[in-house]
Amino acid sequence: MAPRSTPTSRQRRLAAELRRMREQAGVSIQQAATMLGADRTMVSNIEAARTGLSEERVRQLACNYGCADDALISALASLTGGRRNQDWWVEYRGKLPDGFLDISEIEHHATRIRTAQTVHLPGLLQTEEHARALFDLVVPKLPRLEVELRVAHRQGRQGIFERKDPTPYVGIIHEAALRMQFGGPDVARTQLEYLADAADRDNITLLVIPFSVGSFPGAGQSILYAHGPVPQLDTVQLDTAYGPHFVDAPTPLTNYRALLDLMEESALCPDESQKLIRSIARDT
Repeated sequence: MAPRSTPTSRQRRLAAELRRMREQAGVSIQQAATMLGADRTMVSNIEAARTGLSEERVRQLACNYGCADDALISALASLTGGRRNQDWWVEYRGKLPDGFLDISEIEHHATRIRTAQTVHLPGLLQTEEHARALFDLVVPKLPRLEVELRVAHRQGRQGIFERKDPTPYVGIIHEAALRMQFGGPDVARTQLEYLADAADRDNITLLVIPFSVGSFPGAGQSILYAHGPVPQLDTVQLDTAYGPHFVDAPTPLTNYRALLDLMEESALCPDESQKLIRSIARDT
């Protein structure tokens, strides 16, 4: 089988988890290869996501590493499937940075999503005009075509809320983000009204941290926490000036879950949050 040139986010995660499982079992690459009846190169390629795996091979590796967590093994086996050529974001491959596609894939497969923003509004709930105003501010300035591609891609991500079983979502937003008028007052007002209306959906909960709270844990951070089928397969995505950064190590995941819990405690209840959003929209 020819090595992959561009493994997907899920393929890379499967590879990373198998490597982590092997290392926790104290099994060397050579020992793993011997148990598979293969050479070291095959194990290295598996752990670098350069080669594909079947569900049977994943279960074999888990058995070789002494893993008895059936839920985790089944979740890892499910990562071998997928319809890569049918996923909506594939049309953007080669047109947008791979990190954009990784975010789409992670959100699409998440069982639940939590986000926290202090300056920007959640990408999953941005209007076209708001998103366009943000991308117009990128330095160096983006060509018009790339701006429109990024806007279209961001709108496409919202499809997780339109399917038969929409993804449960909790968005924590600081009041500062609600008062940033990207694109001018008209764009900002429309965006806030859209945000408030979104909070009426059963699967969407918005929690606003008001200025009156003062300091709070996680101030200044932008976090997307995507829950997987088991906690070990959760993923955190952080925004940076150079593109998205992904976190999947156990200890940081635990810390980010705790941080988001603390941020929720600092926020208004859903009803009061929605009222504040609509109030700011009226004053904009």
